[in-house]
Amino acid sequence: MLIAILGSLCAAALFAVAGVLQQRAATGEPDHEAMSYRLLTHLARRPLWLAGIGCAIGAYGFQSVALAHGPLALVQPLIVTELLFAIPLSVRLYGTRLRGREWLGAVAVAAGLAVAMAAAAPQRSEPVAGPQEWTLAMTAAAAATTLVLFLSRRMSGPARASVMAAAAGIVMGTQSVLLATTVSKFQVGVDEVVTSWQTYLLVVASILGLLLIQSAFQAGPLSASMPVIDTVEPVVAVACGVTLFDESVRGDPLAVAVALLGGALLLTGIWLLDTSPMLRALHERAHREQTAR
Repeated sequence: MLIAILGSLCAAALFAVAGVLQQRAATGEPDHEAMSYRLLTHLARRPLWLAGIGCAIGAYGFQSVALAHGPLALVQPLIVTELLFAIPLSVRLYGTRLRGREWLGAVAVAAGLAVAMAAAAPQRSEPVAGPQEWTLAMTAAAAATTLVLFLSRRMSGPARASVMAAAAGIVMGTQSVLLATTVSKFQVGVDEVVTSWQTYLLVVASILGLLLIQSAFQAGPLSASMPVIDTVEPVVAVACGVTLFDESVRGDPLAVAVALLGGALLLTGIWLLDTSPMLRALHERAHREQTAR
């Protein structure tokens, strides 16, 4: 379990650096490139963005190690601590520091999710789902992603960034489940990995998730997208873990009450960050600087 915790925290730190670098690069891209392959092709020419991708690859390596030694419902919530690295780092790049409001928001998001997951007390198990369960789970994820993206088309600015981030969170939560399945299949043998449909769906989900994340980064400040991704992704991952991996969670009244308290704290943190004048002003400054180049 210790390896799972350390691997998750290392992944969180690298995901934080990756997010800051990618968001900084995506800010200057034209709005009409959102959800287009052109966005990725243009970003691929930016050394800053490529450095972010390198950090993300390293983060996935640590995440894979963590998933091999701990339950999905433990690993995903720990990775949300990337907020405690990412937001201070993104602000520091502009030569300033977080104020009390922003620190409170970042800590509230991370702590709220940690409290909720601790109350649920997830326990590890083995994959038990058959084709019917997998089909239902993947169909539900696809339908939810499509609906959220449809809603995002009617929005702009930070609100659009948050809604697109929700779509990214759904896809990346599903991707985490597929990654956990692929890691478990490696223990059986390479042939099992190559012949598994989950392996190829993992590739598709990873590419789609990357595009959605960059589009969310492009649409608004990091504070409007990363907290939403970090909230939706583990919720989807845990839900899938319970459904597909038979991971158990506590359901007694006290556990439910504490989980709801954690959720309220989490939502308060998202609100504090999403409405932060300082973080929004820094994003507008970055957008002006990038488009002027």
